Amino acid sequence: MKDDLKFEAFKEVVSLSVEGLSRDLFLGNRESIKIKKEGVAVKNLVKILNAALALSNQKGFAAMSLRDLSREAGLSMGALYTYFTSKEELLHMIQRQSAVVMQVLVDHIEGIDDPKFKLRRAIQAHLFLSEILREWFYFSYMETKNLGRDDHRKAIEAELFTEKLFIDIIHEGQKAGAFREVDTDLLGAVIKAMLQDWYLKRWKYAGRKVSVERYAAFVVEFVEMYLAPSQE
Repeated sequence: MKDDLKFEAFKEVVSLSVEGLSRDLFLGNRESIKIKKEGVAVKNLVKILNAALALSNQKGFAAMSLRDLSREAGLSMGALYTYFTSKEELLHMIQRQSAVVMQVLVDHIEGIDDPKFKLRRAIQAHLFLSEILREWFYFSYMETKNLGRDDHRKAIEAELFTEKLFIDIIHEGQKAGAFREVDTDLLGAVIKAMLQDWYLKRWKYAGRKVSVERYAAFVVEFVEMYLAPSQE
């Protein structure tokens, strides 16, 4: 497909990783984190985040204890408390990183005027982001129910933000005559659901040997065929 975004090329220009998120987490919580040396703090936050994601995806965040986290991360309980005071605070810190990930998606489609190309890139970028940060995306989706009221509202807003991004692009395409008239709100929700299926049911696609590029191509083709103007 012309102008396809390749996963390996995407990874080269997008510097997101658990280490990158850990650094952003440190910089955004300097006042509450007691370790002030960035190198040390980021190194330990990587261990904490990797352990939290692994344990949560195995048994659920609610069932995970701080002692479990301490053992999995290879850090003492005292060391954990230099970064956060409770599981709830850790969950809050992790969920706040959604804004960082969504900004990468927005940046990747900025400046694209062709709505068809823009929609294709938005779908590809979202899927590639979720492939790079698969465990983080899975965690964020599954643990929304355990958030406090304000954080739960923000998590829902983040999902609706992504849907609106697709809806706005579809509106642009309809105005330009590139897309036919459809229920844009419903289509935005369906596109989001197809993208979530990639990281929520990754085992299904792995068993069928479907790569993220192949899945992206399928979703793009499916959506473009649905939106194609009538030839009459």
